[in-house]
Amino acid sequence: MILVYYLIIMNALAFIIYGIDKKKAEKEKYRISESTLILVAVLGGALGAWLGMLVFHHKTRKKKFKIVPVFLVIYIVLSGLFLYGNYHLVTTEYEYRSEKISEEMDGKTIVQISDLHNQLFGINQSILLDRIKKCNPDIIVVTGDVVDTTHTNYGIAEQFFKGAVEIAPVYYISGNHEKWLSEMKKDKHERFLKTVEDYGVKYLDDEVDHIQGITLVGIADESLGEDIGALIDSDVLRNVTNDEPIVVLMHEPEYIDSCTGSGADLVLSGHNHGGQINIPGKGGLISAGLDFFPDLYEGVHTFGDTTMIISRGLGNSIFPVRINNDPEIVKVVLRKEK
Repeated sequence: MILVYYLIIMNALAFIIYGIDKKKAEKEKYRISESTLILVAVLGGALGAWLGMLVFHHKTRKKKFKIVPVFLVIYIVLSGLFLYGNYHLVTTEYEYRSEKISEEMDGKTIVQISDLHNQLFGINQSILLDRIKKCNPDIIVVTGDVVDTTHTNYGIAEQFFKGAVEIAPVYYISGNHEKWLSEMKKDKHERFLKTVEDYGVKYLDDEVDHIQGITLVGIADESLGEDIGALIDSDVLRNVTNDEPIVVLMHEPEYIDSCTGSGADLVLSGHNHGGQINIPGKGGLISAGLDFFPDLYEGVHTFGDTTMIISRGLGNSIFPVRINNDPEIVKVVLRKEK
């Protein structure tokens, strides 16, 4: 949204500047320099500049201003790529096989949503919710960063949760943006959590829930790095048998070491937005922590007896562009290993 606002402002500014310069020309007053007029077009105001040239019949015969429609075409193409990269929603399906999966849970589906960052997919999230519904999930897990600190809109997140609970039970943990917002906008954030819990969302930060033969463990973002066994009250995990798989929800995959020694079987994570730009042959360009070519940016990773699935997520934060990196819904089908 920040990029959209920038382009709107630049194009409005370009149109106004071209109009002002035309009026100055008619009155033979001091003119705005031609280099400034072209610069405004190049910096994102090509549409406004082109409209200004047409409406005010200004600079249309000057050879150097032929560059304005060229940049307009370039920006139209780039805008198309931007919209496609940010809104071409895909569903990625994985199978998780384990001897610990019970007959009852065999074939059950977990849908993972991560890093929405206030992104809208249709009116009231209709496109996103419809795609989730088509996955026929038994549970929906949300692994953090539903909201964003740079363009916070709790209403968009509430729309998503309100629709999601109508599809399947929803479990939600915090990401780093929820952690920051709980400090920056404490009262608003607490009201938001109260609202979504009233919808029926289970807020699972540093909590455990037992679901039909699996144990779901949620790790708060502020607790990352601590050992799961030490973090979760031993009384909560007391009823977990060795035959029952432990599924951990953890926003930042870099903390996988804290899970591998604690009996976690499956970890669902997100955070790195698929590396933002996926370079063929190299992978994701940059992590959320600004590390180049991170190892943990998407897909399935195995650490001993622990399997981790990392979602590319749905939205963006400071860097508003995805290239070769479609926003995704993760669908995990549980299978009993025979």
